[in-house]
Amino acid sequence: MNASPAAIQLLDHVELDFDLGQPNVVTVTIELEPGSAGSPPHRHSGPVFAYLIEGELIFELEGEPARVIRAGEAFWEPGGDLIHYQAANNLDDGYTRFVAVMVCTPGQEMMTYPSAEELAERAHLRYREAA
Repeated sequence: MNASPAAIQLLDHVELDFDLGQPNVVTVTIELEPGSAGSPPHRHSGPVFAYLIEGELIFELEGEPARVIRAGEAFWEPGGDLIHYQAANNLDDGYTRFVAVMVCTPGQEMMTYPSAEELAERAHLRYREAA
């Protein structure tokens, strides 16, 4: 057996400034087929930390421009009231796979979907490119 220590590479570091009580922590893998739009707009009760294993992900949070995350990159979202608009596969010819660790507020669902009315009311909070 090789006695050398494991190589550890820091991918992301976030200092949280809110209390979630005694949260549940859920780890999942997500696989998006080529061209998949992923989940509809949603929110999480607590922060989500993720690592892209394969492919490219179009990632859009409320108030931020959509961006492409590539295999080997880590990303996160704070959860709470913030709407997650996109987590789509950016590839038409390949799968996108990632691991997500979700910190869920006790007694709340891991993921909820805003109504069409709420999305319309919050449309001004979604990032828009300047004309």
